[in-house]
Amino acid sequence: MGLKGAETRDRLLDATQELIEAGGYPGAGLNQVIAASGAPRGSLYFHFPGGKDQLVGESVRRAGRAIGGALEDLADSASSAAEFAEAVLRHLGDRLEESGWRKGCPVATVALETAGTNGPLQEACSEVYASWEAALRARLAGRPDADDLAVTVLALVEGALLLARAHRSRDPLDRVARRIGVLVG
Repeated sequence: MGLKGAETRDRLLDATQELIEAGGYPGAGLNQVIAASGAPRGSLYFHFPGGKDQLVGESVRRAGRAIGGALEDLADSASSAAEFAEAVLRHLGDRLEESGWRKGCPVATVALETAGTNGPLQEACSEVYASWEAALRARLAGRPDADDLAVTVLALVEGALLLARAHRSRDPLDRVARRIGVLVG
């Protein structure tokens, strides 16, 4: 694929992610994606012959890798597991607040809306969550409860993002950061 093709594909994925985070799976209709990306309809089907589910699945995976990369960067700069958890919540809170409370978790909405009925999208969401758990588990290495604690921390982060978005407040993120600090400290 040439540079122009890669740019078009990226625009389609960017538009899909924005639409999913703002309006969920139903808000990312193909017509909306085409309009938001400025890409021709034929390009959408060229790059994503599997249609909407392929487009959304790849968007979820791509967003998951971006958040995963941020987790790795934060893990490298944190001196403790508690500091790492606090930095993750701060990063995600910044992302949420800067978006006008529209960008919570790029995976949660799709998981909630489709995981029970759409196998390929459930798989995409599961893969992303598993990679995030692995990143958290790596930061907790050496602890006998690292597996359970990684899942617990991820669940607390996801819940805090949902509450922060619903309340349009960072307070749930700050509270959860303090509790995670106690759990992993």
